[in-house]
Amino acid sequence: MRKLVLLVLSCILFLACKEKEQETKTQEAPEIAQNLKVNLYGADFKNVTTLSPAEMGDIYKNLSPGDTINVTFKGPVEAVCKAKGCWMQVDVGAEDPVMVKFKDYGFFVPKDIEQKEVVVHGQAFIAEVPVDEQKHLAQDAGKSETEIAAITNPQRSLAFVADGVKIKE
Repeated sequence: MRKLVLLVLSCILFLACKEKEQETKTQEAPEIAQNLKVNLYGADFKNVTTLSPAEMGDIYKNLSPGDTINVTFKGPVEAVCKAKGCWMQVDVGAEDPVMVKFKDYGFFVPKDIEQKEVVVHGQAFIAEVPVDEQKHLAQDAGKSETEIAAITNPQRSLAFVADGVKIKE
């Protein structure tokens, strides 16, 4: 009987913790060092070195296809998926912005964050983007049919898979 009671209590505690975890997917996280409020999407990250856009651009210049690096950087959002907020492009001072997607599609960002500064934590790499994916992304970004039809070749892309994003209010 004791084992049954302990099992039931364990299940209740587990479910309560799971509900709390889902409630905190999007939360306000105070930034003590800068005394700013930010909205957190995905996993929280603290006490990490945050690179400037220029520093992140330099890292991408030295990456080769197949290389990956875990890093945290900040920069302004140039574009965001208008359908769901399932990707964003962040300026790092390179020729092209960084295409940021979210780990396991575990979270999305608001669709109205262009020009806002974000801090992104995760894994940087170089990707080759096939034509069909480029067309899909262009469609999500609201590009015209002419612009979409002009996409005919695979493209090398600065890529990033984020496990956490902070957006300054």
